[in-house]
Amino acid sequence: MGVAKRTRKFATASMTSIKLIGKRDDRRKTEAEKNVELELQKKKQQEAVREIPQMPSSMFFQHNTALVPPYNVLVDTNFLSRTVGAKLPLMESAMDCLFASVNIIISDCVMAELEKLGQRYRVALMIARDERWTRLTCDHKGTYADDCIVDRIQKHRIYIVGTNDRDLKRRIRKVPGVPIMSVAKGKYLIERLPGAPAT
Repeated sequence: MGVAKRTRKFATASMTSIKLIGKRDDRRKTEAEKNVELELQKKKQQEAVREIPQMPSSMFFQHNTALVPPYNVLVDTNFLSRTVGAKLPLMESAMDCLFASVNIIISDCVMAELEKLGQRYRVALMIARDERWTRLTCDHKGTYADDCIVDRIQKHRIYIVGTNDRDLKRRIRKVPGVPIMSVAKGKYLIERLPGAPAT
């Protein structure tokens, strides 16, 4: 028995093999529509050019010349609670870490956050209310301390930020010239301070 020859049928096509042109296909558009789209793309490209924020005059590459003793340490809620947990004296531990005199600064947002946290953070709140620390008044709406701290260090690069919050640390690291102090291993550690001893 021989094998039957299969011949192609050229004139017929099934519905599955037919490809339809989509509504947004370039072949359907008129010249006027194409020109309008090109103009919109050009406008978007021109808008993409952004202004680079001017760096403060105290910045020399990554080195911040405005950081001089007595250091201003802007403290976070998390830093205060970790200090209480490690049973460290705030002022003395900061001075031991930086080998210089220190001004502890607590903003209104941090105080409001500590008051909201309730009884578990009452010792940290008592420490924050101490008369020796400088209080910063906040003029913005809301009481989210992380946004307040990041906004303040971007405006004035004269602070060392005391925090143990990972998200806040990540945000601070994007701002050049701002060192971070944290509580670890029963003492304070400093990060990104020029000339600081390696820990």
